[in-house]
Amino acid sequence: MIFVETASKLEPRVTVRRCDQDDVVDGKSIMQMMMLAATQGTDLEITATGPGADKAVKVLIKLVKSGFQEE
Repeated sequence: MIFVETASKLEPRVTVRRCDQDDVVDGKSIMQMMMLAATQGTDLEITATGPGADKAVKVLIKLVKSGFQEE
């Protein structure tokens, strides 16, 4: 949910794919992200298109690597 909330605040279109699957989902859709069934340790490919795409990807990668800022 934190990923979707963060992605939704960003201007670019965000897509996410499990590296072991071909399906790509909308990173701003909670339902589509849940369908990824990505558990901790799953390799993901995060892509963004549009203005600020590079920054958006960096922000989302940092979020994932931080463990979604959970303590």
